Amino acid sequence: MPDYLTGFGNHFATEAVPGALPVGRNSPQRPAFGLYAEQVSGTAFTAPRGDNRRSWLYRLRPSGDHGAYRPYAGAPGFAVDGWGAPLAPNRFRWSPLADTADAADLIDGMTTMATSCDPAALGGVTVHIYRAARDMSVRAFCNADAEMLFVPQQGRLRLFTELGVLDVAPGEIALIPRGIRFRAELPDGAARGYIGENHGQPFRLPELGPIGSNGLAAPRDFLTPVAAFEDRDEAFDLIQKFRGCPWVTELDHSPIDVVAWHGNYAPWKYDLARFNTIGTVSFDHPDPSIFTVVTAPSDTPGTANCDFVIFPPRWMVGEDTFRPPWFHRNMMSECMGLIHGSYDAKADGFAPGALSIHNLMTSHGPDVATWCAASKADLAPEKIDGTMAFMFESRWPFVPTGRALMLPEMQAEYDACWRGFPKATLP
Repeated sequence: MPDYLTGFGNHFATEAVPGALPVGRNSPQRPAFGLYAEQVSGTAFTAPRGDNRRSWLYRLRPSGDHGAYRPYAGAPGFAVDGWGAPLAPNRFRWSPLADTADAADLIDGMTTMATSCDPAALGGVTVHIYRAARDMSVRAFCNADAEMLFVPQQGRLRLFTELGVLDVAPGEIALIPRGIRFRAELPDGAARGYIGENHGQPFRLPELGPIGSNGLAAPRDFLTPVAAFEDRDEAFDLIQKFRGCPWVTELDHSPIDVVAWHGNYAPWKYDLARFNTIGTVSFDHPDPSIFTVVTAPSDTPGTANCDFVIFPPRWMVGEDTFRPPWFHRNMMSECMGLIHGSYDAKADGFAPGALSIHNLMTSHGPDVATWCAASKADLAPEKIDGTMAFMFESRWPFVPTGRALMLPEMQAEYDACWRGFPKATLP
C-alpha cells in the first residue's frame, strides 16, 4: 500500500530520494542528481493566492522529451458530440453496461455517456463509464481538457501518477488534476466505475456557511501521495486528450519519473465513508446540497460548474415528512450513478453501475412504488444503510452522446416509472 500525505489543498513537499528537493529555491542552476525542474500550473499564474494551484516537479527527464502527437484510434468510446444539436428535455437512464468483448485497459475501456460543452470552452462536465480488464503496463494518459474524478464501482484501481501512487477501492474517489500523467493497474482484475471530467475551475471543498466549522468532508481526510517514480527505459505510448479527442506519441521511457515535488497541485483520494452527513432532526428536507463533497465553482456565484454529491448511509427522523427525495424541478442538471446497494427514490431499474440524467427543469422524483410505500409507512427513526449513490450536478445540461443513445442498455421506457399515480381527490 502506498503512503499518503493528508489535507485538502495543502502545500506538500515530498521526495522519493533523500536530497532530491532543493532547499530555498524552486529552480536551481544545477538541481540535485542532474534532475530537471519543471513547474506544472493548474491555474493561471495571476490567480488569487487562495485559488492558485501549482507544483514544482524534479524529474529524470524533461516532460517535453517526445515527438509529435498523431490521432489515436484505440479508444472508440471517446466521443464529445451533440452539445450544439437540439436536445429533447427527456429523462434518460441506462442499465449497467455489459462487459466489453475485448480485454481493454482503463483508457480503451471508457465509454463517454454525456457531455455539456465543447471542451475547448474550458467549462462544463463530461461523464464516462469505464470497463477495464487489463493493466496499462507501457501506456500512460494525460488529460489536457479537464481534471478527472474517478468513482470505482467494482474492483480497485491503482493509479501510478507523476506525483505518486493512489490505491482506490469502491467506496472511495480519486482525482487526477488536469495535465498530470498517469497509468492504471487493476489489483483485483477487472474493474468498472465512473469518471467525471470537470472542464472548469478545479474542485474544492464547499463553503460551510451556517453549518459552521464541522461537517461534510473534512480536509484532513483527503490523502495525497508521497513521491514515487519509475526508472524504466523502454517504449511507452503517451496518450493525451485534447479538445475532446485522444492523441498519441511515443516515448523511450516511462513518463512517471518525478523523483520529488512540492506544491498544492496534486492528485488525491477520499473515503466516502468519512463524510459527516448533515440532515434534519425536525421536519421536511434540507436541499441535497448538504451532501456536496467537492465543488467546482462557475463565474456565477453559488452556481457550480460541477458539484460532486453523494447519498450515503444516514438516519431519517423527520416528523410528518415524506422521507424519500421529493418530486422536484431544478435549475441544475443531474447525472447520477450508484456504487452499491439501492437508491431510496427508485424501487427498481437503477442498479449499481447504472446511470441516469435529469436535466434542468425536467420533472423527476420517486417512482410509483416508492411513493406508495413511503406514503403509507409508519414514521419512526430509520437507518438508510448499505447504499452509496452519487451525482454530478452542473449548471449545464448533460447531452447524451450519440454512442450512448445507441447502447442496448438505454432504458427506452424509463418514463413509465412515473405512470399510474392516482389523482388527488378534493373535498
